[in-house]
Amino acid sequence: MKKLIGLVLALSTMVLVGCTEDVDTSARYVFKEKTITDYLTLHEEYDEYVKLLKTTPVSTMSETKVFQLLSARGNYTVFAPTNEAIQIYLDTLYSKGTITEPSWEGFRDSMVLDSIRKVIVYNSVVDTGDDNVRYETATLPTTQNSEIPYPNMYDRKLVVHYCDNPDSILINDALINPRNKDIPAINGVIQCMDNVVAPSNNTMAFLLTDIINNKKEGYYVAAQLVRAVGLLDTLMAWRDEVYEELYKKGTVKMSVQSNTDGSGETFYSPEHRYIGFTFFAETDSVWAALLGKPALEIEVKDVVDYLIKNNIYPDAVRNDDYKNENNILNQFVTYHFLPMSLSTDRLVLHYNENGYNPNNGNPSVPIMEFYTTMGKRRLMKLFESKESNGVYINRFPKLKNGRRQNYHEDYCDEDKEGIKVGMPDLNGENNVRNGIIYPIEKLLVYDDATRNNLQSNRIRWDVTAMWPEFMTNGIRCSEITDSRHKSVYIPSDAAYKYLDDVTISEETVFLYWTGRGNGWQNMQGDEMTIRGLTDCIMRLPPVPKRGTYELRYAIQCGGNMRGMVQFYWGKDPENLAAMGIPMDLRQGAYTLNTSTGSIPSDIGYADDTQDDDYNAEIDKRLRNNGFMKGCQQYTAGGPGGSDMMRKSNICIRRILLRETMDPDETYYIRFKTVMDDPTRYFYMDYLEYAAKEVYDNPVEPEDIW
Repeated sequence: MKKLIGLVLALSTMVLVGCTEDVDTSARYVFKEKTITDYLTLHEEYDEYVKLLKTTPVSTMSETKVFQLLSARGNYTVFAPTNEAIQIYLDTLYSKGTITEPSWEGFRDSMVLDSIRKVIVYNSVVDTGDDNVRYETATLPTTQNSEIPYPNMYDRKLVVHYCDNPDSILINDALINPRNKDIPAINGVIQCMDNVVAPSNNTMAFLLTDIINNKKEGYYVAAQLVRAVGLLDTLMAWRDEVYEELYKKGTVKMSVQSNTDGSGETFYSPEHRYIGFTFFAETDSVWAALLGKPALEIEVKDVVDYLIKNNIYPDAVRNDDYKNENNILNQFVTYHFLPMSLSTDRLVLHYNENGYNPNNGNPSVPIMEFYTTMGKRRLMKLFESKESNGVYINRFPKLKNGRRQNYHEDYCDEDKEGIKVGMPDLNGENNVRNGIIYPIEKLLVYDDATRNNLQSNRIRWDVTAMWPEFMTNGIRCSEITDSRHKSVYIPSDAAYKYLDDVTISEETVFLYWTGRGNGWQNMQGDEMTIRGLTDCIMRLPPVPKRGTYELRYAIQCGGNMRGMVQFYWGKDPENLAAMGIPMDLRQGAYTLNTSTGSIPSDIGYADDTQDDDYNAEIDKRLRNNGFMKGCQQYTAGGPGGSDMMRKSNICIRRILLRETMDPDETYYIRFKTVMDDPTRYFYMDYLEYAAKEVYDNPVEPEDIW
């Protein structure tokens, strides 16, 4: 029966409605003093929807109906389908053979009927809890194909699509009725929908298989390649059911206190552990042009022959064992995948970079996100700037990065412009629950030129970018402002291994703050604050090519409650070598803050002056002591600030090591407390790789940005 329900959910997607060009905005309902259910009940065009609300429980664990929920106090946004919208949806199910006639009498099984009811109801309600957030059309995310931060009752984040006409807004592929939008009630707001909001419950594997079986043009070639390398089984996953069960049973702690003595702020463990994927896929038109034949006639061997002929991945194995990660096709395909789901507005995260204004959301200085791809782990750079006009993969422009310049793009050579990420099709069945396919119009290859360009650039990443679970589950830099989403607790491995790339000891209290709105002096506002008797091991991203690299750690010097840790590094997580003396996080630019008082610092810090030569000498002195000033790229505080991290005496980088690293090796770092005090805490913000070609370049010294 579960399979039957899953089939129904897979089929229950909406038809594409398109954007309305001419609308009548003369009639707007005003309903300020009644509840959402009062309004819906009084207007007969919602009769069918009201019936569904009265018969659909809020969960499998409760007898309470959704109608009762929407009758109570709260902050709800309801995308309410009209009777006509529901009929259109039933017509769609009938045309697909899901039901025997286009009516509620057409369901052959009561469990299937219940599932469809939930599809309609759960997808239509967004509960923002105590945050006093209600999504009127003016407060919806403004970036095209952005996700609404709060999930609906199906725990899906709905996508906003804007048409040319400003009064035509789609939620997924359902049109908000421009005559009856933003209907206020005392417990929320109602959006009248001309179509049912019903994102697909398919997985990416289902979508790609359907494309192959029905020879649908668009990503036909890409789908064949994915199947050939054996990724379809992987792309079926969307939720960790084991974690779900342990969370419900309370085996995973639902919350902890930030201080081990029971005082302090409450941090909440994630309710779910979803699995997601981002696929940057060449369109069929790209393959048709490259291979000189119609896309629907292209076979896997045609692509393999092309890769071999053009010497792409020259060191890869050239045989038909496509599932081997050393195989040429496998290396080509897996570099197109990130093991995380990234919505359009989260490909590159913006918050407190130099010159950024969150009120308009326009990019300013370049922001780069570095992620690790699937298969043979390799770096991918996602880039966006004021000048780029969109997000690019592996773009390497010449920047105005002098000490007195503004860090904007100067120019970009054609061979370094990268590949522009296209706008995904998120309508209907393309809106799958475990990922997004982004169209690209150039061949994406991790070639020597890309490796060389990456090595010649400083690679800076927010520490949470290493962990796909933070992105897929909306943990990193969440825009939801309630405490559950701002203060997150990751369970120790003894309870459940939530992060694949981190080993967390039982005595470690692994905490995360989004930091948004607090004005903290952090890159992108967020930070890790790891407490207890800290002992954790983290897998690092790969380096682009063999060479000598510095690994740097952003300290943000704190008060005397910060701790001391021994830092370890190496290839074997079970046998990592201690690197230098313990790192004291109480060390500031001017003082070392101990429990008994402050001791003058001896790291060689001095504030910047108008004398650039003097500033450069201070930089050299700091480096000789294993330190660097903070970066100029981000503000020392929230968005819009004029003081950059470089000017802040608490934003300091520490050079952890200088070692030869190989791109085919996996490296780990370990942080273990050396203070027998569980109230002390370990702070993490961002990390950097800098190759010798960057930090020791005699022609072009490393910039301050």
